[in-house]
Amino acid sequence: MGEKSLLVRLTGEMPLFKIIDFLLDNKGMDFSKLDISKGADISRASLFNYWEEIEKHGIVKVTRSFGKTKLYTLNTKNPVAQKIIELEKTLIAEAMNNTGKRKEIVLKH
Repeated sequence: MGEKSLLVRLTGEMPLFKIIDFLLDNKGMDFSKLDISKGADISRASLFNYWEEIEKHGIVKVTRSFGKTKLYTLNTKNPVAQKIIELEKTLIAEAMNNTGKRKEIVLKH
């Protein structure tokens, strides 16, 4: 999965947050559960351990289905998902501010 996102750095390597982080990074795109588990770099068993809660809270929504396969995306209209998006934006802004401060300190020397 490469470099950890700010959200995963804050929340840790819990599969739940890796799932949500993957969906955040791919807002507007839809994926099967298998694609989500691969993209989040977790086992299918881990995905299924958390999936019921994710669906129960409305964090994901079904975008389309064919046969037995359903495709899911982050439900950006859901209040819980909106708070997670807000947290991600805050973390990014904080990281950018800290990067700017570090550059200012370096320039003053």
